[in-house]
Amino acid sequence: MSRALEALETDSGPRLKQTFVALLITLAALLSAFTPWLIVSDAVAMWSGVAVALAALVLASLMARRPALLRWELAIPAADFVAVGLLRYGTGDSRSVFLPIVILTVVWIAAWPGRRNIVFPLLGTCVTLLMPYLFDPTGPGPSELVRLAFVLMVYATLAVAVNELSRQADLRLDRSRARRRAAQGELDRAALVQQSLLPPDASTLPTSFRVFGACVPARTVGGDFFDWYPAGGGMALTLGDVMGKGVGAGMIAAAVRSVIRSAVDEPDPATALRRSAVGIATSDSSSETQFTTCFHARIDHDGVIHWVDAGHGLALLRRANGTVERLRSPNLPIGIGTDWTTFRTTAAAGDTLVVVSDGVLDLYDDELEALNLFEALLVRTPDAAAIVTAVADLASEEERPDDVTVVAATFTPAPVPVQPVG
Repeated sequence: MSRALEALETDSGPRLKQTFVALLITLAALLSAFTPWLIVSDAVAMWSGVAVALAALVLASLMARRPALLRWELAIPAADFVAVGLLRYGTGDSRSVFLPIVILTVVWIAAWPGRRNIVFPLLGTCVTLLMPYLFDPTGPGPSELVRLAFVLMVYATLAVAVNELSRQADLRLDRSRARRRAAQGELDRAALVQQSLLPPDASTLPTSFRVFGACVPARTVGGDFFDWYPAGGGMALTLGDVMGKGVGAGMIAAAVRSVIRSAVDEPDPATALRRSAVGIATSDSSSETQFTTCFHARIDHDGVIHWVDAGHGLALLRRANGTVERLRSPNLPIGIGTDWTTFRTTAAAGDTLVVVSDGVLDLYDDELEALNLFEALLVRTPDAAAIVTAVADLASEEERPDDVTVVAATFTPAPVPVQPVG
């Protein structure tokens, strides 16, 4: 993409500028030749000016094809000074109405960085204004020289102003780029920190569980998070969705995840959410409300699930027989609610607990049927790993408005050893 933009800028640089200059000079010559109220004092000089401008346009076109020639770009506006001088002499000299065309060339050079580019347009303007003396050394009288000197002062002021504005614009652009690089660096570091907070593979969990998860942020840093870890004789599983996106949401997500994990010794999952609510509470009541929806569960070794839902509402239990149950709760999100209730559900062998963020629903075109369509995906996808892969593939197909997160845990109880008889 960057190479394409550079090629476009090269193509639309000298050639685009010279196209306008050549067009105006040619138009000036045609008007002078075919309208009775404009003067043609020297047809050869006038058409010579057109030829010089068109030759400069050919050179600019070659530069668009061969960027190495751009080092000679100054030759194009230099030719334009000569072309305008010839046009001026050929269309009435001091009575020519076409001298202002040279302003385009003055601005062209003065916009380049560096104070030396104030001198170049002044020298070029002198060439344009003094061109008549090459054809007639006696030239205009002293009054005309005074007029030309005053015109030169005006163009010099213009060159200084354009050069300074260009310099200030370059400085602002450099500062903007520096801030962007610094911000991108902060985002990259924040993304690395957030990635480091994701749980490792499920090798640390009891063998009774097969757990998989994925998080596809809409930006470099997202507000979704998930976690799992051993708890008691089973495991704990968490998925949260912080309101908003970006670094701020990522910081809240990291804080909520850390506080929930710190409550690993508490048997009641609701306790972890209460601690999180206290941890992210702000003393500034006038600030914008920041809330987090969250599902947190403890799954025992015998398949009993104690779970709490803080306004999330996107946890489903896919039974081994293909039926799907929604785990519903009236509790409010963290940051809005103040108390949460723990519920109890039992998973049988082969049952899979699936929790997703609301970004998953955005993957479907029909918002009203999105949850039903996702349930249909669960019905036809019995494997936890396949469920996570299917959601991640959907999220990768196109740009997403929200983070997409999914975690799936299948309960596979270990066989009970047979006691020997006698």
